[in-house]
Amino acid sequence: MSTAEILGLGAIAGGTIFLGLPLGRLGALDARMRAFLSAIASGILLFLLWDVLSHAVDPIETSIEHSEWSDFAGFAAVFVVTLAAGLLSLIYYERWISRSHKEPLFGPGAASVDEFAARNRRRTSNAAQLCLLIAIGIGLHNFSEGLAIGQSAAADELSLAYALIIGFALHNSTEGFGIVAPLSGTGEMPNWGFLLLLGVIGGGPTFLGTAVGQFWTDDFLAVAFFGLAAGSILFVVNELLHMNYKSGFKEVATWGLLLGLLAGFVTDWVLVAVEG
Repeated sequence: MSTAEILGLGAIAGGTIFLGLPLGRLGALDARMRAFLSAIASGILLFLLWDVLSHAVDPIETSIEHSEWSDFAGFAAVFVVTLAAGLLSLIYYERWISRSHKEPLFGPGAASVDEFAARNRRRTSNAAQLCLLIAIGIGLHNFSEGLAIGQSAAADELSLAYALIIGFALHNSTEGFGIVAPLSGTGEMPNWGFLLLLGVIGGGPTFLGTAVGQFWTDDFLAVAFFGLAAGSILFVVNELLHMNYKSGFKEVATWGLLLGLLAGFVTDWVLVAVEG
């Protein structure tokens, strides 16, 4: 398989993320439906968190099983540092954003039209920021997936490379909806340019990882990106779960969470079947 063919397949695997992004233009939805769709996205991201963590700890556990304690110390240190960086950096970024976007009060007396408009803009802005954070976390995850595709192709394990491409393409097709779910309740449709940006941030790293993985294989690099992805996805999952159960539709949100989680596992089982 030529380099161009490998890169093309990597682009396809990452490009399917664009399939779910147009759902962000559904506009205003019923509150119950918003909670349901957001919970589905939470379930998908919860599966991705499990998937990322399992890949991150695999080399750590392997080094323990083979009593390779220096490798264990290195892998564990990289994982802990990147996991903390991925999680805490987003917490402090959110705090900085919230401080820099404090709303002015228009008055005195009853709230003015300008005040309500400012609050609506902030609502949309916060949803867009959360979408960007989700895209960043998924992008870090997809870079690691791209590394796996590139490394498999470079080692002439073409059957594995094809299996990974099919499986990751299925995963990414569900991740697109997970990215834009926070926009469903803003009442305003994002423009196509913003959706394109989200797709590039979330899906583009699959292509980049495929390119890097062909020429440079490093387990520590893979663990680092899995750790960063796990931290960022953990932050987003926590935010979405809090928002879902605060909506007042706990039963609906729980069903959505279950369906999203099962959707993640089904695509993973398809990948395993193809590998078999």
